[in-house]
Amino acid sequence: MIKKFPINPDRIRKVPRHFSWIDHRLVRSRYIERCSPTASTLYLFLVTVGDANGLSYYGDASIIKRLSVDIVALADARNNLIRVGLIAWQKPLYQVLALDIEKHEKPAPRSNMENPLSLGDILKIAREGTS
Repeated sequence: MIKKFPINPDRIRKVPRHFSWIDHRLVRSRYIERCSPTASTLYLFLVTVGDANGLSYYGDASIIKRLSVDIVALADARNNLIRVGLIAWQKPLYQVLALDIEKHEKPAPRSNMENPLSLGDILKIAREGTS
């Protein structure tokens, strides 16, 4: 195993008191691959401004201004995140959701030959259907 050493040991990240870092399953479970760039930006914003329960009351006007998007792009990004299962939204409240892929959602099918599916994965997808 390769040993890793911090480039700047004086600036090692610590989990903030008020929240946590972004869950690594966002990438490992392939959620990020199903998000548009604007949806990913909105997700990062909501994770950053949310409280310990992932709740945020930022309104459309504030988000549009901070992310430099229009209302249509914001609505599309929000719908993308809801569809993927990353957020819940009930105006004016956003909630960043826990990533419990085993219980709530199947991972996205793999799309490249660098990570081929096993026969078991193929049969499972065929049996359960794709999302």
